[in-house]
Order: sequence, then structure tokens, then C-alpha cells
Amino acid sequence: MSVLTLLTDFGTQDGFVGAMKGVIWSICPDVKIADISHQIKPQNLQQGAIILWRAAPFFGEGTVHVAVVDPGVGTQRRAIAAQLGTQFYVAPDNGLLTALIQDAESRNLHRKFVDLDQPKYWLNQVSGTFHGRDIFAPVGAHLAAGVPLEKLGTPINDPVLMTLPKPEKTKAGWKAEITIIDGFGNLRTNLLADLIEGEARVRILGEKIDGIVKSYGHRKIGDLVALVDSEGYLEIAVVNGSAAKRLGAKTGDAVEVTVK
Repeated sequence: MSVLTLLTDFGTQDGFVGAMKGVIWSICPDVKIADISHQIKPQNLQQGAIILWRAAPFFGEGTVHVAVVDPGVGTQRRAIAAQLGTQFYVAPDNGLLTALIQDAESRNLHRKFVDLDQPKYWLNQVSGTFHGRDIFAPVGAHLAAGVPLEKLGTPINDPVLMTLPKPEKTKAGWKAEITIIDGFGNLRTNLLADLIEGEARVRILGEKIDGIVKSYGHRKIGDLVALVDSEGYLEIAVVNGSAAKRLGAKTGDAVEVTVK
């Protein structure tokens, strides 16, 4: 049985996600649908790209990921589908797949892209404001039902990539930045903890944190801590609280790590 995931900035209040699922099941009734997130901040391509990239490896071969964060809906921006390694992706061509594409390139995985220019795989009527329902959902469903990628559109080799922040090596250690603020108010950075060699001191928004702890429970409630998140990246948190609220933090804020 095939698996299809959804990631959007639609939220769950207005029925948009339900409409997409209805389209998918009308084409591929047996597909299992998993929701990665529908709480991406509106039009926040970087957040969508990073969350999709971090979640995708936990799905199996042949999974179809439909991702819709689409500020340019209804314009001349392309709609694309891709195979990266053994998984498939359907998304607007606006950089949303950047992290996944760069990861596939770094690991020399199979990469193939098509411009979704075959309307027979869309809904019969396409609105100018809801390509998630009218193009991306049906194309994802056809992929899940076994339609080959090549039938869905014309091959391309120039998907749009956006610039994602990378950590910088400094004389004293590393300069990173906050890339994701999760629902708990934890500040997730772009620095792999494995790159930190030695005893670390973390500076963020005027606060200093000595050392990196193993888990939230290794400090007292209310303490500001640095730790390694579940995907191996440096994270700043408040035990049983919100680091974002305490520090007034936002994505893009600098995090400096010095190593003794």
C-alpha cells in the first residue's frame, strides 16, 4: 500500500487540507496519508523546506510527499515533481525542495525533475488560488497510484533553489543561527552538534549557556539550556518553558558557540 504525506501552510481551520485529501482518495482510494505539518507559517518557504527535509528520511521507499507553501500560486511559477533517491516530491518550483535537493546532491542520490505540464493529471477545473487541491494533490495521487514520473510532465534540470543559511566556522568555534522555532518555543539551529569539538559555551541574545546537556531533564525547570535535538542539531530551550518567549527570539537570530 502506498504512502503519501502532506505539508502545507494552510492550517486546519478552513477545510483546505480536507479538500486535498478528498481529491487524493478519489484518485487513489487505498493510499495512506500522513500529515507532516499544516502549521508552516504562511509563505515561510525556509521553514517548510527544513521541516520537510528533516521529516522525509523517516518514510520508506516510494513515499510521495506533497508540499504546498505557495506564495506565487496562480502566477507563471512552475509546478514540479521530483524523484530524489527512492522518494517522490510534488511542489511549487519556488525553492521549497532546496534542502532535499542539496542533501541528495551531497549524497549523490538519484535525482530527476519534471515540469507538471500535463493537465490530464490535474483536476478538470483549476483555480488561480488553490493549486494544492487542483494540481499538486491529484498529481501526488497519480504518483501514489503508480503513474510513472515521466508521464506527468516534461523533464527539467533547473529547479529553483533558495539560499539556506549555513553555519560559519570562526576562530573560537561556530556562528550559527535559529532556523526553526518549534511549537514548544525551542530554538533549533543550523549547526550539527557533531561539529562542536570540546567544551562549549553558547551565546544567544545576550545570554550565556555553559555546556551542552543530554536532555531537558538534566537541568531544573526554568533553566535555559543548550542540547542536541532529535536530528542532531544544536537547540536552545527552556526546561518546561519557551526559549522563544523568554529571549524574544526569532528565526535568523545569531547563535555563537565558543569551544574550549
